[in-house]
Amino acid sequence: MTTDVREAAAHDNARWCDAVCASHGLAGRFDADAWSVPRRSPQWYPDAVTLRPGVDPEALLARIDVGPGASVKDSFADLDLSAYGFRVLFDAQWIHRPPTGTPTGTPLTPVTTGQGLAAWASAHGGGELFRPALLADGRIRVLARHDERGAVVGGAVVSGDDPAGVSNVFSHSDDPDEIWHAIVATLPGVPLVGYETIPDLAPARRAGFLPVGPLRVWLR
Repeated sequence: MTTDVREAAAHDNARWCDAVCASHGLAGRFDADAWSVPRRSPQWYPDAVTLRPGVDPEALLARIDVGPGASVKDSFADLDLSAYGFRVLFDAQWIHRPPTGTPTGTPLTPVTTGQGLAAWASAHGGGELFRPALLADGRIRVLARHDERGAVVGGAVVSGDDPAGVSNVFSHSDDPDEIWHAIVATLPGVPLVGYETIPDLAPARRAGFLPVGPLRVWLR
């Protein structure tokens, strides 16, 4: 696929990271090169996300706290931050699903209350990382799968709309494909982007997502 799809995926992911940081009282910054936050981001979230290929690493790192625990999402896997004390945390693939085909899954249920978000976050494993302010953001949809007792057994976050970014996908089901088909059924006719590490890529591919290029996360 074209670089445009990867850039769209990177921008959407950066906006999601910005929303999470904002819910923790951290103000992010966007420009043509990157999104960044000057103070340490919440656990599992980067301090910077590159938005185009060829970003200058020194200029990028000057925007963040580069102490221990700093992380950078290298959206085009074209940086070398090893000279600055960083190591590769993981490699992954951006993925894209065009708005084609007939969905086969059962749509997920939107999470709309603080209590529902707490139950979702507990099942997800993120706990207090996910704060109620996210539910007030019209660009964000927190989605859940419930079992017959009403317990959350899977879910995802969808942010933006053209394309829509898929993140935080999880499932406690014996069928890992089900949640991906459910995401597609929840947003029929909408182009979708996201990323997955190689071991977790197969269920997304079986739901029609295609790899469109590498990304890398660096950690100090």
